[in-house]
Amino acid sequence: MPTKRRHFIQFALWGSAAAGLSLAGCESASRPKNAQSDVKEGTDYTQIDAAAARPVLHATGLKAAVIIESLELLRYENNFLCRVRSKAGAIGYAVANNAQMLSLYPIFINRLQSFFIGKDARQLEQLLEEVYVHKSNYKLQNLALWVPLATIEFAILDLLGQESGQSMGQLIGGVKNPAIAVYQANNYRGQTAEESIAKIKANVEKTQAKAVKFKIGGRMSKNKDYPPQRTERLIPLVRETFGVDMTIYADSNGSYDVAEAIRIGKMLEEYQIDFYEEPTPFDWYEETQAVAQALTIPIAGGEQEPSMRNFRWLIGQDALQIVQPDIFYFGGMIRSMRVARMAEAAGKTCVPHISGSGLGYLYMMHFVSALPNAGPYHEFKGFNTKIPMECPTADLASKEGVIEVPTGPGSGVIIDPDFIAKHKVLS
Repeated sequence: MPTKRRHFIQFALWGSAAAGLSLAGCESASRPKNAQSDVKEGTDYTQIDAAAARPVLHATGLKAAVIIESLELLRYENNFLCRVRSKAGAIGYAVANNAQMLSLYPIFINRLQSFFIGKDARQLEQLLEEVYVHKSNYKLQNLALWVPLATIEFAILDLLGQESGQSMGQLIGGVKNPAIAVYQANNYRGQTAEESIAKIKANVEKTQAKAVKFKIGGRMSKNKDYPPQRTERLIPLVRETFGVDMTIYADSNGSYDVAEAIRIGKMLEEYQIDFYEEPTPFDWYEETQAVAQALTIPIAGGEQEPSMRNFRWLIGQDALQIVQPDIFYFGGMIRSMRVARMAEAAGKTCVPHISGSGLGYLYMMHFVSALPNAGPYHEFKGFNTKIPMECPTADLASKEGVIEVPTGPGSGVIIDPDFIAKHKVLS
C-alpha cells in the first residue's frame, strides 16, 4: 500500500551549493495504511513519556548561580521587549510576539513577573513548572499564559547564553542543524487561484526556497471556500506551476469536517502534495485521527495546541505524523522540545509553526537548530526589518532557500541600544 509522501522519507542534506552545511532533516513518519487502526486504547506511552521527561536545558559551564535581580517588560509603540538582569549585571533580551502581547501584557505584569525575581536562572526548566501553578496560572493555559511566559523564557535563555557563551540552540540540546532550509509560507485567501499563484510564485522567487506552503479552504469555515471553487483550481495549479521536484505543503486552517477533509485530501494526494496541515479544526482530535487514517498524505498540526497532554494523545494515537508546536503559543522552546522528543520517540517529525510577529523567525531558527527530528523545510514569512539589530555571526539572509543560524551567545543578535532606550518600562 502507499505510504506517506516522499519528502519525509529521507534526511535533507545540502551539498556544495550551501558550502557543505548540514540542514535540518528527518526520517519518514509514514506507515502502511493496512497498519492503521481505530483509537488505540492500549497504547503504550512508555517511550513517549520517557522522552518528554528528559531534561532539556543544559547550561554547561555555569557553576555559580545566576540570580535574577530584575525582570521587566518594556514598550515602545506596539513593540514589547523583555529585559532580564542578573545580580552580576548580565542582561538578556527578548522581543515578544507583539501582535498577541498588545492584549496579554497585563498577564506578564500581574501573574508572572514577580515570580522570577530572586530565582536562579539556571533552574529555568523547574521554574517553568512552578510558575504554571503559581497564582493558579494553569487556569489561563492557552495563548493568554504561554505567550508572555515564552517571552520571559527567551529573555532568560539569552541571559544564560550571555553568561555561558552558548547559543540558545546549544542551551536546549546542542546544535544539530547549523543551517535551516525554509519553505515559503503564503496566504492569499480571498483571491482567485490565478491571482494567488502569481503572488506565491513572486514570493518564492525572492527567497529561492525549494519548498512552498499555500492555503486552502476558508479558515475554520465549515467547508466553505474563499472564494468558491478556489481550492479545487489552486491545488493542480500549484503543482503545475512549480513542477514535480518542488516540495509543496497545504494548510486548511481547520476548514473542513471529516468527509470534506478526506475529499480534499485525496485531491492533495493526486497532485503529490507533501503534507496536509490542520484538515479539521485544531481541537477536533478524533476527527483529525479519522482523516489521518483515511489518507496517505502526512497530517500536520499543533500550531494552536496549548496542552502537553493533548500532544501526547495526538502522537500516541497517530493522529499526526508531523507536530507543529508554535514556540510562542506553546510557552517556549523547552516545552516545545518536549513535544518534539515525544514525536521522535514515535518516529515522527517536528516542523514548528512560526509566529510572524517580533523576532519569531529568529527564535524558531534556534529551536530548529537543536531538533533531533527536524523536517527538511521550515516555515518562513520574511524577516522583521522594523527592529534594528546586528548579527555578528550570520547575515540572516535566505540564500537559495537556506538561512544560517546565528552562533553567538544567546539569541546571537544585538538590538540597537538607541532603539531599546525608546521603550518605557511597564508596571
